[in-house]
Amino acid sequence: MKEKIVEQSIELFETKGFSETSIQDVVDSLGVTKGTFYYYFDSKEQLLMDIQTMYIDELLKKQQQILVHRSKDCKTKVFENVQLILKQIKTHGGIAKIFFREMRNLHPDHVMVIKQKREQFRLNLQKVIETGIQNKEFRQDLRADLVTFAILGMCNWSYHWFNPNGPASDDELTKTYIEIFLNGMKSEL
Repeated sequence: MKEKIVEQSIELFETKGFSETSIQDVVDSLGVTKGTFYYYFDSKEQLLMDIQTMYIDELLKKQQQILVHRSKDCKTKVFENVQLILKQIKTHGGIAKIFFREMRNLHPDHVMVIKQKREQFRLNLQKVIETGIQNKEFRQDLRADLVTFAILGMCNWSYHWFNPNGPASDDELTKTYIEIFLNGMKSEL
């Protein structure tokens, strides 16, 4: 039942927004009582925190799987990080929207926890870029922190407009982003 509450809440939070969705909306849509909700969650905010944590923990776990491969070059690791973010948006669209848009509704202590995890994801990617600069895979004149923020900004904002069922696939979007990141938009003419 806990999973059903989470799934239904994600759907409602995505369409109505966190603030506009009540606990009553959640339980009514499932045909259960508020007591059922409170058996699993202390509050709607705790439910949101669980959703936030679930999303970022999965991202960090998958990112770690990318990073541990010493045989992969830094370009491949950057590609796989971009691909990871966009595939998460594709496969977990509702939770991705909630993750990026609803953090403002968390208690300040919970915001700090999520921000620390987001920061870890960013620093992991930044380390790959720093290593790529040191290994001369990437340009020496760029700051790794600014490049990292640019990559994450571009990828993370995709949740807002990217439609996995639209004319561009997540693979095409990943390739386009990587082409822009690694080669820019300069014409060969």
